[in-house]
Amino acid sequence: MTALLISLFVVGWVAVALIGTQAYFRGEQTKPIHERNWRSESFDQLAQSVTGQPTNFGDRVPAYSGDAFTSNLL
Repeated sequence: MTALLISLFVVGWVAVALIGTQAYFRGEQTKPIHERNWRSESFDQLAQSVTGQPTNFGDRVPAYSGDAFTSNLL
């Protein structure tokens, strides 16, 4: 009986981890991105392998264009 409960707990934990990972990467594939990370090949490959969907660059827009990283005044 305890083995059944432990295995049910483990299966549930794995399912939640997989769903959470997909939700994270799908969210990251659509939200605004910093200019320095715009064409991150490693993220795109990892996100596509996890979600099975390529990154849609029509949804991703550059963000934070006026920060200290891109400022020429500093």
